[in-house]
Amino acid sequence: MKKKALASLCVAAVAALALAGCGTGGQGTASGEKVTIKYTNFISNGGNEKNLDTIVQAFEKENPNITVQVTTLPYNAYGTTLQTDLAAGTQADTFDVEYANLKSYVANGTIAPLDGVDASKYRQSLLKSYQSDGKQYALPTSFSDVVLYYNKALFDAAHLSYPNANWTWADETAAAQKLTNPATGVFGDFQNISFYEFYKAIAQAGGKFLSDDGKSAAFNSPAGIKAANWLANKSGTTMPTPAQGAGTPDFDTKLFKDGKLAMLHTGIWVASSLADSPKDWDIAVEPGDTQKDSAMFSNAVAVSAASKNKDAAQKWAAYLSSSQVMAQTRISAGWELPPTSDESVLKPYLNQGKPANRQAVFDALNNVVLPPSIGENQQKMTDIITNALGEIAAKRSNAADALKAAADQVNALLK
Repeated sequence: MKKKALASLCVAAVAALALAGCGTGGQGTASGEKVTIKYTNFISNGGNEKNLDTIVQAFEKENPNITVQVTTLPYNAYGTTLQTDLAAGTQADTFDVEYANLKSYVANGTIAPLDGVDASKYRQSLLKSYQSDGKQYALPTSFSDVVLYYNKALFDAAHLSYPNANWTWADETAAAQKLTNPATGVFGDFQNISFYEFYKAIAQAGGKFLSDDGKSAAFNSPAGIKAANWLANKSGTTMPTPAQGAGTPDFDTKLFKDGKLAMLHTGIWVASSLADSPKDWDIAVEPGDTQKDSAMFSNAVAVSAASKNKDAAQKWAAYLSSSQVMAQTRISAGWELPPTSDESVLKPYLNQGKPANRQAVFDALNNVVLPPSIGENQQKMTDIITNALGEIAAKRSNAADALKAAADQVNALLK
């Protein structure tokens, strides 16, 4: 899913959920009794409803005593609907969750810990992102990550080597400066100056966004200052300013399609929209400063703690997240990527043409940094950081002062 869809859902009403009656209840399937489980999702909205139905039908064929009742909602309505259902105790047996909300769900007892998960079926970095205190609370259903796109024709014209796995920030900066040409309107680089790039850049610089106990901000550090300057200093030098269009929806991808951008930091979801424009392009794992770290985004499915059919619900969750039918359906439909550990299933994706280096999508998972999660104040924290970075980019504040002020605001949210 797109990065903008990774904004945290509002779960303030979760605390009001009455957990009385959250016992296991009758499981039904062991004795052959038929049960119906409800699944509320946003992952199939917008064109993949039939693909989800393919998975449901295959599951029901293998499990004739279990019927899956699906409710599909648009993402922008999902948070409000789930919040209302949680407060009323009427949520579905299984429902979609995102990493940023996991802590709130666990803390409020909304979702049930899962037993007997076959961990070998999943990519470990994805599976572990939905664990808390050593317990598995959700199963990843798909993933996407951020890579570095580059226009090979522009590199060739400048007689520069293409980005590779050994590149650092210094290499990217040097190339971007040589590739930027104001006379032809070509920019060397584009990376959003936002929270979602900043937390990753801190990790690439060897720092941390939050303290180890998660109770205080740690981004106002030398690594944080370096990360903020890495992003902000691109504006007006190797990438356009907001006045030149940066910040306008899809401006960066349009610039890349028009052959006016040499490098672009964005997610794998963009690849399908590029087709043959520009004519010759590829991707690489993003450069780091002191180390490699890539942003990974995923969706997952959880079992409600209030479900009366937890065994059947977990069986469905496991099928939705790890079955061969699910993986093959996703690959053939281009519906994000399955979290499978089975490389043979992924081979068709690797051989689908542009970008040629599709392996970079999986190589990026070797070093993953997840977005810091603080619960119901997630969006406020995101806005604080993005605003601070904007002040630095506009040169209205230096990085040290802006991050100190932002840290004070984030610490107030953490109290």
